[in-house]
Amino acid sequence: MEEAASHGGETQVTEKVPELAVDGRRDGVRKGTAGIKTDFLTTKDKFHEFLDSNGQLPKEKEEKKENLPHDSDEQRGQNKSRPHVKPTAYEDQRLCQSVAQENRKCHYGDKCKFLHDVAEYMASKPADVGPSCYLYDTFGACFYGVTCRFALAHTTADFQSMRDEARVKAQEGRTPVRNSLDKDLQIRLRKHHVAFDRSAEYLQTIAKAQEPGPKQQQQQEERNGEAQGNDDMVVLMRFYFLFFLFPGNQPEAPSSDQTPAAEGANETTVKTIGPLTDADVIKLRPCEKKQVDFQDKLYLAPLTTCGNLPFRRVCKRFGADITCGEMAMCTNLLQGQQSEWALLKRHESEDLFGVQIEGCFPDTMTRCAELINNHIDVDFVDINSGCPIDLVYKKGGGCGLMTRTRKFEQIIRGMNYVLDVPLTVKIRTGVHEKYNVAHKLIPEMKKWGVSMITLHGRSREQRYTKLADWDYINTCSSLASPLPLFGNGDILSYDDAMKARETGVSGLMIARGALIKPWIFTEIKERRHWDISSSERLDNLRNFSNYGLEHWGSDTRGLEKTRTFMLEWLSFLCRYVPVGLLERVPQRINDRPPYYMGRNYLESLMASQHVGDWVKISEMLLGPVPKNFNFLPKHKANAYEK
Repeated sequence: MEEAASHGGETQVTEKVPELAVDGRRDGVRKGTAGIKTDFLTTKDKFHEFLDSNGQLPKEKEEKKENLPHDSDEQRGQNKSRPHVKPTAYEDQRLCQSVAQENRKCHYGDKCKFLHDVAEYMASKPADVGPSCYLYDTFGACFYGVTCRFALAHTTADFQSMRDEARVKAQEGRTPVRNSLDKDLQIRLRKHHVAFDRSAEYLQTIAKAQEPGPKQQQQQEERNGEAQGNDDMVVLMRFYFLFFLFPGNQPEAPSSDQTPAAEGANETTVKTIGPLTDADVIKLRPCEKKQVDFQDKLYLAPLTTCGNLPFRRVCKRFGADITCGEMAMCTNLLQGQQSEWALLKRHESEDLFGVQIEGCFPDTMTRCAELINNHIDVDFVDINSGCPIDLVYKKGGGCGLMTRTRKFEQIIRGMNYVLDVPLTVKIRTGVHEKYNVAHKLIPEMKKWGVSMITLHGRSREQRYTKLADWDYINTCSSLASPLPLFGNGDILSYDDAMKARETGVSGLMIARGALIKPWIFTEIKERRHWDISSSERLDNLRNFSNYGLEHWGSDTRGLEKTRTFMLEWLSFLCRYVPVGLLERVPQRINDRPPYYMGRNYLESLMASQHVGDWVKISEMLLGPVPKNFNFLPKHKANAYEK
């Protein structure tokens, strides 16, 4: 059977396969599946047999690989059952930092639980990963000394660290990473010795605004008078009731000054009369805020877990204009938590950088903004009012702020009051799928003083089950004008970006698209589809591993932390289908690739959605995994345990 279908004025005759037709497509591709040329398609068993044999197709069929990912929908989405566990210790014996760092004196003496004998440590230390150390080659010295997993490149026979004085001198005065937490500031935060003067000024204005005005006070006094009359009548009725029923037990009539109303009448209140000035509401700024040009920029979204500093450096190399740190909880920042402050770090290559904070109360958010303004270097501060996860939403943060407009306004005005840099906001279309509220909030946020709005074209309930609503983003963009509004959702190719720009948005925020293919920024700026090779993709991972060793450390702990974040990223990278293999360009972001053979072994390995193959890729760059290594992805897939 055949049927005629008209698409864009052309009549096509195809075989009638109704169960495979999706969104007007008649190419025999199942819904949600990327269309790949038939020459590259294969089966699940043959695909894994090919990878297990290191690129050689075996003649005899081997046993089915265990723990392969299922093809059901249960293997998609967030892995909410992932437990919170402490970091694994991969070394039985660790060298004391006092010895590792140029033989300084250990302050703990005999009570120190770490090794001080370098020869004993080197005997139990895992083998080096490679012959050259990225830190030594870049900076002329390695901070980790003999504990570095590339120590042979910069260690003498008697375990002394070498220095390249020329490179060290070239690095003088350079600060590659900024916004680290100062130890003195951390102590003062924990002891609550940090003053928040400007926040206190603003919070006083909130308290004044909540006090009743003259009219409200008059109404309250009238209600108090009515209440006093009612109380007097009740007392009188009780007195006569007892007098007639029990003549022998006649209580004394209460005096008027003993009643609650009389007691309240003795209290005096100060009444203020006069016009309401700007100084009563919010203090005028003595200087202008820093101006940031957001127009026509490509914005790398703040991505939890995967949006770390090494990943942002990779995206900057491909042309991302704006970068933002991972979402940080304002209460944790105010408590001086080292792990939370690490999310605010900024690399020198990030020329336009902001931080994103989450909170649900005006006092903590305002104080956190003042803390950021006084102690770290940023170009803007972003409020996360789009986070959909239950932990944040149920306490009133994230998307919850969109339903608490009074608190939302107080937060925005308070943060604006204490910041010298622009304040931006990231929102969703709403909380519920069929009830959008962003178009109501945007005109109000213009009055509250935000400098830029980013709109994700999905609701909280919708998550990623449906495509982003760019028609609604277009409507909101016209409402926001002249305020910049960035659109976000489902951008994976140059074509997607061009269609998104037709809506009139000021710029584009890219999230999942950058995780799947970070070179998307180059594609958009050069207006082309890049058929990137597998060796180039491996070079990107090598850059990430080098940046990770620089950021988290080149010792065993830092190396395995780099591996863990690389594996998290590989859970997205495996979704990419090379342009040369696609039946129809471009790939859509919600389409998952079927099993296919790449143009070489490495390309096939990168297409695997099995976590064991991701580990194999990481071993190419970071050496073999430790004996007790285990990994449970943030998104649903098979766990790895050795």
